[in-house]
Amino acid sequence: MPDFAEPLQRLINEFKHLPGIGQKSAQRLAFHVLRTARADAERLAQALYDVKDKLGLCKVCNNISESDLCVFCRDPQRDQTTICVVEEPNNILGIETTRQFSGLYHVLHGSLSPLRAVGPEQLKIKGLVERVGTGVVEELILATNPTVEGEATAVYLSRLLKPLGVKVTRIAMGIPVGSDIEFADEVTIWKSLEGRREM
Repeated sequence: MPDFAEPLQRLINEFKHLPGIGQKSAQRLAFHVLRTARADAERLAQALYDVKDKLGLCKVCNNISESDLCVFCRDPQRDQTTICVVEEPNNILGIETTRQFSGLYHVLHGSLSPLRAVGPEQLKIKGLVERVGTGVVEELILATNPTVEGEATAVYLSRLLKPLGVKVTRIAMGIPVGSDIEFADEVTIWKSLEGRREM
């Protein structure tokens, strides 16, 4: 026998499928929806439908887009010679908030992971090779995550694309600003020393 009325229990169960949402959070969200006005619930439902019905992938970079080209690929002011390669569309936001990068992006939609049976064929690499092959791209910035999978993906892409005559760089990694060295692990300190620069 469910703890709540069946429609409410169904909503709780659906919220529990969201990442980072456990039983208690799912209950709070479900009760919030229950208490809100019907118009608010309808707007939430419509937003969910719109995300599924109106969004797709940019045909050039694989970013999330409402049309064939995303906002970055449509923008003629962006530097066409530099491409920043990221694992997921949400990684772009972190780079854009710095307001320091004016190039284009390429989204892989994952990283190499033999344990999860994710090889190069499962990633959006073919389009990246084609973009580099046009001769317009001068630099690829590999901004994959600083994980074992992200590092493996960066190394793979570097070996694949350097022979095509493009400069391949990797984002710097190390101790975050505002942090203390004593709290950093050995890999972070090693990466910080390896990526040091002259002042």
